[in-house]
Parts: sequence; structure tokens; C-alpha cells
Amino acid sequence: MNLLPKSKEEFSQQEYWNLFFKKRGNEAFEWYGEYPELSGYLHKYLKKQDDILITGCGNSTLGKDLYDMGCSKVTNIDISKVVIKQMLSQQDKDRPGLQYLQMDALQTTFANDQFSAVIDKGTLDALMPNNTDETIKNINKYISEIQRLLRLGGRYICISLLQEHILHKILDYFPSNGWMLRIVRCFEPEIKSIENGENSLPVFMIICTKFTALPRKILEICLGSNNKIDKCETCNDVISSITSIQRAAFICSSLRKSSIENDGEISLDLYEPGDQSNVKFSVHIVEIPFVAKNAPYACFIVPQGRETEWLFSTKAGRQNLAAMTNYNRLAIVSMHRGKVYGTLDEVKKELEDIVCNLAPKKLKSQKIAFLSLGATLGKRNIRYEGKSTFSGEYVIEDVEHDSGDIYRRLFYLNAQLVTQSEAKLKQIKSKGKKSKYIVDLFRLMCQHHMFMSIGAHLACAMKQNAKVTVLGLGGGGLCSFLHKLLPQAFITGVDIDPEMLKIATEWFGFKEDEKLSAKIQDGLEYICDLAKNGEKVDAILCDVDNKNSEIGMSCPPKEFLSPDILKAVSNSLTNQGLFVVNVVLRDKSLRPSVIKDLQNHFRSFVSYNTTEDLNEIFICANTGSDFTGNIKIAIEAINSFFRKNNVNEVAELSEYMDHLKIN
Repeated sequence: MNLLPKSKEEFSQQEYWNLFFKKRGNEAFEWYGEYPELSGYLHKYLKKQDDILITGCGNSTLGKDLYDMGCSKVTNIDISKVVIKQMLSQQDKDRPGLQYLQMDALQTTFANDQFSAVIDKGTLDALMPNNTDETIKNINKYISEIQRLLRLGGRYICISLLQEHILHKILDYFPSNGWMLRIVRCFEPEIKSIENGENSLPVFMIICTKFTALPRKILEICLGSNNKIDKCETCNDVISSITSIQRAAFICSSLRKSSIENDGEISLDLYEPGDQSNVKFSVHIVEIPFVAKNAPYACFIVPQGRETEWLFSTKAGRQNLAAMTNYNRLAIVSMHRGKVYGTLDEVKKELEDIVCNLAPKKLKSQKIAFLSLGATLGKRNIRYEGKSTFSGEYVIEDVEHDSGDIYRRLFYLNAQLVTQSEAKLKQIKSKGKKSKYIVDLFRLMCQHHMFMSIGAHLACAMKQNAKVTVLGLGGGGLCSFLHKLLPQAFITGVDIDPEMLKIATEWFGFKEDEKLSAKIQDGLEYICDLAKNGEKVDAILCDVDNKNSEIGMSCPPKEFLSPDILKAVSNSLTNQGLFVVNVVLRDKSLRPSVIKDLQNHFRSFVSYNTTEDLNEIFICANTGSDFTGNIKIAIEAINSFFRKNNVNEVAELSEYMDHLKIN
């Protein structure tokens, strides 16, 4: 039997409720939780001596339950004659202070200031299915009655799902008319719904306390399970906090009911209640194609400072992690800098509720497995914070892995999950001095830098005094590595931002000498100057990121692939010179135009897609000769260089050749 209305507007109609209660009979119907789930919240705001009015009581047992817990004056009203008759038939003489009256809550016959508490359990939601003029007129009558019936210091306690139009109405009226407002999230009804296999939406208790006037608006929220009360400055702050919880709950409900295997993953950010300005956790929920032998669900906590690694920062990496851990669904949680987290066990406890809500419905146990890379949360040590005119605020931090390895990283705060520069630190001991950590300049931390270096080696290995230009100095890691790999070559790093030279020199081991230098200049101007002056170089490496996030190409800025600049690049290369460019496309439809532009200015080129990221490296030549054979020689030479310098790293020849595209 379908007891739900055909349309939500019917909630406010007397005829609907009469029919509803006739169909339902004497079985109690509880909106938004029963008394055991709500009692802990209600009794914080009720006193035994309160004169209580419950509007729209239906056949809920709430009035009886409050009476039996010591509230001796409880009046219940409802618009439905049927339900009031039902409740009176169940009434006994042992509850003399418990009344049931058939009455319209919009127009009661009670005296002014008669009650010290008015409880509304779903009534406002039923009366306000929309915000049409007729509905608003009725709601204004209802609120006016509450204003009239409550004494000073009295409380209007409303239990609601707080749909957007209802939240706005509450905020528009009560704080502006001298009422103190507090909104509390009721977790127990949600948990009970989940346990019963039902859809769970956030249930809120709104407590409006009547005063004649307040010196300023008092807006409070208590939205976390820790019962911490936070003050909000504006109504918009309240709205933002409530809506973020509702959206997250919608995601959780969807995750319980359905698979996301086709989508691969969904993401959400977690804030501390009352603090919408800073994300505390980022969660990626990943689902791989179903494997019968796999466990259904677990949570993986990424150690601090490692969230930018391929395994955790890319969709492909996270899918790989889920497959490696043998779970069909995996919640991958990353932490953010500037937040206090405590121990690994404390973080698990903090995440426990939300992680359970992200589980599939078929999960038999509410005990969720927590995984990580070690027994700690990892260590993140901020070494320096600064500001660049071109890129904004940045931070340099050292991250220690459980293995003891330490990595130094540069981040711009407007893109905190993107590593701008990275280096591995190594410990050295000098005679008579304490050991210290320095940047290991013999290592490459980016996969795409490995393959850009192959291009530089192709162009310069057999030449004395070869010239290499690197557009995009960054932390100087690529320039410093090429200086070691090609000691006979002159390496010049070009960057528009003088702050980058300071960062590279002071924090990433970049040190200028007669064969390694930096030039602070716009890379586009630098290329034009080369062509204008007739200067020739053996390799131009372009590794410049795009600050415009609206364009589907993250690297390089589109101007670096414009016809005029590509022509200038081609004219600035020696006969056997190479142009090596790192291209990152978020919009794959842009690739054909990139190919066409390169074909228009170079006689031949090869490209390589990195396996870990979206980077595609193009190596372009003015000659039409096939240089793939020399690529093998370059790879072997770089691997020999690594072995000679005790670097546990290798460029896989077969992998490179498998992913090589010849144009």
C-alpha cells in the first residue's frame, strides 16, 4: 500500500492527512526519527516544568514519551480529526497533563504567551512544500502564531530536513526579529535509517529562542558528532555549512544504492563544522570492475606529503591502488597542510562515520578496514613560505617517508595538489662536521623530465660546447641534471619569474657556473630574440606550465605553440638541433591541432606518452631523418650515467619504444 503523497504539495492539505491516517490505522508514523533517537537532543532544550505545545502531532508517540520522561504539561494539536480521534482513543487516565486537540496550527485558540516550548517535528516541512505566494502566506501565519504563543525565553524547536527554501525562510525571519538561532545535526536518526536499509538524509534540529531584542544576530551551528558549537558571522555562512552537509549526504546515499564502476570514482572534500574556508580531508571513492575474490570495501589513508604522488593524485593511479589492495571499492583519503591531525588512530576515529557512509549497501559488517603505507601519518616539514608576483603564495616543504627518504617539494597554494618542483635529499658527512641533507642533483623526480633528457642527449651528446636552452627553470632540477649528464654543454634556464631563481638557488641546489646559467626573461621574448639575432642552439626544451586553468592545455601556454613562435624555434636550431616540448592536455580534442602546428614547422618528430601522468613529450627535428635508433643509444647512455652515480633509477628501453609514436 502506497502511503506517500502523489506530489509533495499534498503535504499541506487536510484531506491528505485524514486519508493517510485512515489507511495507516493505529500504527505510529514517525517523521525524522523516533523518540529514542531524538531524546538526547530534545532534552538539552526542554525542562520538565515547560508548558509544551506539539504542532502537527500526527499519531507520533512523541507527546506520550515526553510526558513519561517527566514533562507534565504537553498539548498536541493536529489538523486531522481522524488522527486526533485515534490518539484520544488510546489515551488513559494516568496522563492527566497530556492533551490531544484537533486544531489548525495556523490559527489556534490558545492565549498569548501560553507556552514555553513549541515542538515542530516535520510540520514546517509539511506546510512548506514550495515557496509559492500562497504557501508563504500560510507560513507567515504559522510563524506569527509561534511568536504569539511563546513566552520570552521560550523555544521553538523545529525538526526538519531543511530544504533550501525552508532554511532561507527560517534565517530570514527569526534572527532578524530578535531570536537566537542554533541548528544542530541529529546523527542518530540518520544512523537508524542506514541500519534499516533506508535512504538517509541529514536531520536537523533548529532551536529558536525568543527575546525582545539582541545586540546582534546570534547564529550558532552544531554539525559535528563532537557536539562542538560554532558561531557564524552571517546567514550565508549557515547556508554554506548546511548545504555542504546535504550534498555530501546525497553522495553517500547514492554510493550505498549504486555502483560507480562505470564512472570510476567520485570525490568530495571534508571540512570541520563551522570552518568552510579550509579543507581538512579530500576523499576519492574509487570502484574497479567487480572481482569476486576481492573484499568489498576499505579506506586508504595517504600519509601527509605523499598526496601528490601518481598513485594518489591521478585517477589512473587510484584505480591501480584499488586493484593492488584487492578491494572492489576504496575510499582514498588525503590530508591538507595547515591542519592538525593527531595520530593515525585518532584520524581513523575521526573518519570512521563518514567512511561508513561511503560504503556499498551490500557490506555485511560496519567494521571498515583502514589501510596506509605505514604505522604513522607521515611527516611534513614546511621549510619556507613566500610569494611570487606571477604565481602567488607558495610553500617549500620536506616530506619524510616511512623508509626514511626525504623529498623536497614546491607548491603554489592556489594549486596545492600539484607539485611544481621536487627533489630527493641525500645525507652527507664531511670530516669533522655533523651530517647534513643536500639535494641529490643526479636524480630526476619527474618521469617526463627523463624523456626530455633523452631528447637533450640526442641533440648534444656528440658535440663539444653544445648549447641547451630550458624554457621554465622551476626549481632548476632539469637544468642541474643536464649539467651533470652533459658536462660539455652550456645549459641555460629561462624563467619569467625572478622568484624562481631564488627558490632554485636557495632550496633546490641550483648553482650557476660558466656552463650553467639562468636568465630571467619571458620565454617567448627569449625565443624571438634568438631568431632575431641569428643565434643557434642545439636543443630547446619547453617545460612551461599554463596559469590559465580555463584552457584545456595545462602545458605549455598556447602561445608557445603559435605559428610565429614555432617558426622562431625552428630558425633558432642548428641543423641537427631538436625542439623538445612537454604537452599536457586535459582536453584531448586539442591534440590534432597541436600535431598539425608541429607538422607545419618541423620535418619530423616523435612523441611519447608517459605512463604515470598526462604528459606527452614531443621531440621535433628540422631534418627528415629517422633518429629512433639514436634514441636507444641515448637511453643506454642515461642508464649508464645512473649506474655510475649509484642512482637506483632506470629508463626502460622497451617501455619507451612501446609508447613511442613516429610522425
